[in-house]
Amino acid sequence: MSKGKIDKAAADRAVGFFEALKHTKGQWRGQPFKLFPWQRKIVRDVFGTLKADGTRQYKEVYIEIGKKNGKSEFGSGLALKLLCADDEPAPEVYSAAADRDQAAIVYNPARDMVEMSPSLSKRCRVIDSIRRIVNYQNGGFYRVLSTENRTKHGFNISGLIFDELHAQPNRDLFDVLTKYSGSARRQPLFVYLTTAGIDRNSICWEMHEKARQIINGTRNDPEFYAVIFAADEEDDWGDEKVWHKANPSLGKIIDIETVRSEHREAEQNPVEENLFRQLRLNQWVKSSLKPIPLKTWDDCAGKVDTEALKGQRCFAGLDLSSSIDLTALSLVFPDDEGDYDILMRFWIPEETMREREKRDKVPYSTWVKKGLVIATPGNVIDYGYIEEELKSLRSMYNIKELAYDQWGAALLIQQLGDDGFVLDEKQARTGHPLIVPFGQRYSWMSPATKELITLVLQKKLRHGGNPVLRWNIDNLVLQQDAAGNIKPDKAKAVQKIDGAVALIMALDRAVRHKNEPSVYEDRGVLAL
Repeated sequence: MSKGKIDKAAADRAVGFFEALKHTKGQWRGQPFKLFPWQRKIVRDVFGTLKADGTRQYKEVYIEIGKKNGKSEFGSGLALKLLCADDEPAPEVYSAAADRDQAAIVYNPARDMVEMSPSLSKRCRVIDSIRRIVNYQNGGFYRVLSTENRTKHGFNISGLIFDELHAQPNRDLFDVLTKYSGSARRQPLFVYLTTAGIDRNSICWEMHEKARQIINGTRNDPEFYAVIFAADEEDDWGDEKVWHKANPSLGKIIDIETVRSEHREAEQNPVEENLFRQLRLNQWVKSSLKPIPLKTWDDCAGKVDTEALKGQRCFAGLDLSSSIDLTALSLVFPDDEGDYDILMRFWIPEETMREREKRDKVPYSTWVKKGLVIATPGNVIDYGYIEEELKSLRSMYNIKELAYDQWGAALLIQQLGDDGFVLDEKQARTGHPLIVPFGQRYSWMSPATKELITLVLQKKLRHGGNPVLRWNIDNLVLQQDAAGNIKPDKAKAVQKIDGAVALIMALDRAVRHKNEPSVYEDRGVLAL
């Protein structure tokens, strides 16, 4: 970036404004907002680099940094500086994010800073019900925006703090707030605060690339100020010196023991490694990853004693997929030691099976002969086979809940209702298996997917070496969102993962009820 000469008086005034504020969180609440070196440099550069006419050189500021380094509270200070000490008539300052709650992460500290400052509280009024701070002295205001405002125009922005840019689902809000919205202002300032993301087709990646090229000198924009704190791809991610590159507040507001603990977890778990690299090392990571090494899965084979499991409490997951494809049912049996036994059932249309066997080189015929897959006549699955199998399994095992994907399941669920499965929790308390609809969104899938990986790594699953499930696990690919949630990605899996999905659904129900008493404590052992 082409940087002009620093005006010391302007830079000193900006730093002085910050350090007259008070911290709002944790053990530092109420203490003066003493800027960290990295924050002080940004403040001096941005507010002290002036053009010949006395206005700021920089119009846009891009700050990419690892999580928990104090960037959001820093953004709060920036918002107040632009509202109260920028010599701008009737300033309009906004904080924006993917949703109102995220946008409020910048607003809430700003509100507290005003209320803890005798000087600011005399000039400003906080209207918390609409998340707005009004400056009566200069006729300006600061307010919160989110993606709900993406279709609105007409903003006359003097200052914008865009928090967690990597979480934006698209570029709509960004374009509304940055294109032409500050054209009537003398020196508008647009600040983008973010941690590294995963979507390389996003507005954040576009801004990251612009910032990276400006930093390395291959692109020039004298109005764009860029700072990226991140580990390089070739860096040793276990080297604590590397951690400091992405976390300039490490040892100050970030406890290094916390990061060491997270690193130990990440060494054992591919998903945690992805998150550690993204959130702690501030590296752009892939949105999809293969989470379970096959050898690690094979170490959990163990022996599943189907006779000993008879009468025991279990939880089921049913992934119907489509009527022309593989369908999977998983039964998960929790024991008193916190381990889980797994039983699987698979179905496939006979005619589809023959086509797929030739095309994909998958030994369906062998699995059918061994009783591992049930081939139903015709070119679509007869759900009557699934219904009969569930009735049979219910007679052998104490199925407490059956989680199912609602897609295409209406008729089968209705038929199961005739077989004693119920949708009402009150009826389930009388001994009937409860049918639970299970969504395929991140909010549904992420906790149990992470639990599955953890249990495999801890060798707390016994799956008996089922080769069909093993094949599904080997195919399993996970998709990750900007918040670090994960779920199976059927679109990117080369071949079938239905058994893994069914297992995750069943495991979700089992984990939710893991502290419930064993069936034997309730009624004793059944004689079959």
